[in-house]
Amino acid sequence: MVLKGSSEALCPPPSLELRPSCNKSQPSPPLGSSSQPHDGVISEDKEPIKYGELIILGHNGSLANGDKGRRRSRLALYKRPKANGVKPDVIHNVSTPLVSKALSNKSQHSISYTLSRSHSVIVEYTHDINTDMFQIGRSTESMIDFVVTDTAGSSSGHGGGAAGEGGGGGQSAQSTISRYACRIMCERSAPYTARIYAAGFDSSKNIFLGERAAKWRTSDGLMDGLTTNGVLVMHPVGEFVSEPAPGVWREISVCGNVFALRETRSAQQRGKLVENESNTLQDGSLIDLCGATLLWRTPAGLRHIPTLKQLESLRQELNAARPQCPVGFNTLAFPSLAQREIVDKKQPWVYVNCGHVHGYHNWGYRKEKGPTCPGGTAPAGTGERECPMCRRVGPYVPLWLGCEGGLYLDASPPTHAFCPCGHVCSEKTVVGWSQIPLPHGTHAFHAACPFCGTWLTGEQGHVKLIFQGPVD
Repeated sequence: MVLKGSSEALCPPPSLELRPSCNKSQPSPPLGSSSQPHDGVISEDKEPIKYGELIILGHNGSLANGDKGRRRSRLALYKRPKANGVKPDVIHNVSTPLVSKALSNKSQHSISYTLSRSHSVIVEYTHDINTDMFQIGRSTESMIDFVVTDTAGSSSGHGGGAAGEGGGGGQSAQSTISRYACRIMCERSAPYTARIYAAGFDSSKNIFLGERAAKWRTSDGLMDGLTTNGVLVMHPVGEFVSEPAPGVWREISVCGNVFALRETRSAQQRGKLVENESNTLQDGSLIDLCGATLLWRTPAGLRHIPTLKQLESLRQELNAARPQCPVGFNTLAFPSLAQREIVDKKQPWVYVNCGHVHGYHNWGYRKEKGPTCPGGTAPAGTGERECPMCRRVGPYVPLWLGCEGGLYLDASPPTHAFCPCGHVCSEKTVVGWSQIPLPHGTHAFHAACPFCGTWLTGEQGHVKLIFQGPVD
């Protein structure tokens, strides 16, 4: 693959033995490719060792068209029966016409840096028995373990996206996600550290940075570079499940170094090197591929989230309380977790500006002066309603239980909802996600509902639900 950017003229020696790492502050960055099953590889032990799980934001439990093969909304990474990692071995300085010959060996992993029409640097990699590698990208080729396509709804405007449907699972006409976007390297021994690197190896086991790609020589004499639209990472400040707070978005290089963001997503000039931060993933780390954002959860963090069985129990407890519409006095009920597209007649609805929960009704539209209706009045908007309890005007939407447990910060009862989409979860979860700015476009950031990708609105981005119990 050819990655665009800028280059610097370099004149290194013809060949050089590499040190164990192309990131001077970290252990060997193993690279590799795999054609293993989408659910990771189960180890030969009775209880397989799980490195962690990747969850795509904007999907409420599954892709809109269903999870199929390696194209799914969530992937668990397990220790492989046999290590497939690689590490840098030798660096060669060759004439550009000889690059194709040097890269013709499909059994040899390598990264090629084209410096000019007559000069290239090729870094060969050798097998590393201490690491496993998992590749992520848009390509459906066998070396990609997790096929990721653009998330519909992540770029929606205020109120965009259909509540309950989650993000779309289809690929946009012009995807901004790279075919070989990134790779995650996991150490096979405790504490099973996972690190992320920009770009992935193609079917020929090569990474190719073209003449216009952003590349440079590091302080220890090695090479590094950035991908076209970049791989951004944000690590949470503190424990993700205790006191979640957003960190700072950074860009990860091909060799795993950390940089400040470029002026725009695909600018040719790289940001400043951030030496005191690393590419090591931690519970709650976010990975943005310019079109889809992934959440990394560790085994320790996953122990704090609700399982599907627990979410179903919470749903049944909500319904067992027999919440009623304060106007129609009809009993409300959250639909089953599998029903996420069709609104049920008993489904609760909420006025998102105040939190009062009602049953569905087709009255309460706010009237404003306008020439379209007799008497000079017209509806302010299809979603703008006046709450009959407090008279506050705002969106009126159905409530949907958040079904992707991996997006929860705890297993507390679902008492709050995101605004304006109406996805319901725990208070800690809505507070945590409403503080996280997610990348959008080339340089914009917006807080969004993690279950559907809709941009959050209002002062807080969420509301406490006010239910009325049964009158009997």
